[in-house]
Amino acid sequence: MPDNPPAGHLDDDDYPAYTMGRAADLLGTTPAFLRAVGEAGLITPLRSEGGHRRYSRRQLRVAARARELVDQGTPIEAACRIIGLEDRLGEALRDNEELRRRLDGPGAGAGR
Repeated sequence: MPDNPPAGHLDDDDYPAYTMGRAADLLGTTPAFLRAVGEAGLITPLRSEGGHRRYSRRQLRVAARARELVDQGTPIEAACRIIGLEDRLGEALRDNEELRRRLDGPGAGAGR
């Protein structure tokens, strides 16, 4: 897989377009850091046919957030837990908003 995704994948945040070296360069970190966030279960890179790790833009954003926390002094395991909790909170807030829209939508007052 090339570092530049085929035209059909240009808008796909989940397309594993980046090699470990390129991903580390983009994040300004080391391949060891990417391996560490993978081992902590924060991101799971795809593997190429040759067994090499490949990262998507979405995974790079998550790894960048982890690096931000680690740079602030947070241990990597704690940073990974924080990001997991942030993701869960975001999902819960989106679910709440969807439920509010349903309850406040057309016909919501009927039967009350």
